[in-house]
This record gives sequence, structure tokens and C-alpha cells, in this order.
Amino acid sequence: MNIENLQQLTQFQIDEQPHIIVNKEICKTCDHRACVQSCPANCYTWDEETKLLSIVYETCLECGTCYIICDKGALDWSYPRGGYGVCFRLT
Repeated sequence: MNIENLQQLTQFQIDEQPHIIVNKEICKTCDHRACVQSCPANCYTWDEETKLLSIVYETCLECGTCYIICDKGALDWSYPRGGYGVCFRLT
């Protein structure tokens, strides 16, 4: 199994309260956009024209890679509230 197939075997219980908060001012100082490159769920997008980072937290796989790799401290990341987030299915 590869990461592309994982989305097909995954459900998400979407919470209206995001579990990832991005400090966009800090993001503007970043020169490498590691979160965009490292997120296996492709939750992050950098718009070079507007110089803004956008995030789609609803499809987050909750691996924490973005939080670990962000060396600027721009992400406030936590697991979603109980009952929300990713639900992996193994069938």
C-alpha cells in the first residue's frame, strides 16, 4: 500500500474547530516551505503570488510531520477533539 491509496481507505469526522492553526506572519519569513513539501496528505499550499500559506485541516492524517518539520514555530498543532479527525479503515 502507498500513501496515495490511503485516502481511499480513510474517513474523516470533520470538526468545525481546526486542530492546526497557522501563524501566517511567521510563515512569510520562511524560505523553504518544509510543511508544504513534507505533508503526506497535501494539506498545505503556498501561493507565491499572494505570499500566503493555506491549509485544509479536514484531510489531515494526524501524523504531526508538519509540526515537527516547521523550524519557525508557525504551527500550533494538536490532535483533533475526541470523536473527530481521521478514521483509518483496514478493510
